[in-house]
Amino acid sequence: MSLDPQAKALLDQLAADPDAPRLIDLPPEGGREMYRAMANMLDLQGVPIGKTEDRAIPGPASDIPVRIYTPVAGGGTGPALVYYHGGGWVIGDLDTHDALCRTLANEAGCKVIAVDYRLAPEHPFPAAIDDAFAAVKWVEANSSEIGIDPNGIAVAGDSAGGNLAAAVCLRAKAEKGPE
Repeated sequence: MSLDPQAKALLDQLAADPDAPRLIDLPPEGGREMYRAMANMLDLQGVPIGKTEDRAIPGPASDIPVRIYTPVAGGGTGPALVYYHGGGWVIGDLDTHDALCRTLANEAGCKVIAVDYRLAPEHPFPAAIDDAFAAVKWVEANSSEIGIDPNGIAVAGDSAGGNLAAAVCLRAKAEKGPE
């Protein structure tokens, strides 16, 4: 089995400079810049998508940036996936996970609403969870406007985003749904 060529190129670049800073050793903003650069290097260029729309939705402390992806074959009302990016609560954003969200929308045949929740350490717990829950509530409340079935909303994420998806499910159960 061989290593993916893009992953190999990234690992080779990191090994070429043993004195380069490690992501974990950088302050938050430096780590975010390095993560964006790594994401750009590994990004699948030109993933087609039917449509994207950036919005700012009301949040518990400030507006929450979201990006709505409509798949290439996406017409009419259908299901939606609310997606929370990974990044250890500190790094990651809409752009670092753009190709992934495009791919998810096309492969799943549903709209994907990516959520750019507030990051630590500037915004400590429970800011990210509050934003994540506010976003799924907004998606449900605005389902007809964004063309989704309010009974067909799922949540998902990677890494810290997966934790947020689980926390949103537990909170929705405790509060008897997003409404």
